[in-house]
Amino acid sequence: MNKHYSLLISGTVQGVFFRASTKEKADTLGVKGFVRNEPDGRVYIEAEAEERVLKDFAAWCARGPRQARVEKIEIKESTLKGFNDFVINR
Repeated sequence: MNKHYSLLISGTVQGVFFRASTKEKADTLGVKGFVRNEPDGRVYIEAEAEERVLKDFAAWCARGPRQARVEKIEIKESTLKGFNDFVINR
């Protein structure tokens, strides 16, 4: 059964290929949703997949790509939105 997570990631997460790397990871795992930079320097993600896949995805987001320095990740579960793919919102 699919679940929906909203993730808010703080730290050095902009300008380090976080969005592109997140899309690559999401596509590999089959996660649907989007990733975007926030004006305050954080990265916001909405993701949908089976719970075990979302847990793997969230664990990857807590580390991020090599150049990133994740300091904090907030995860909230909410209602499914039925995303068809994973995109980078600008």
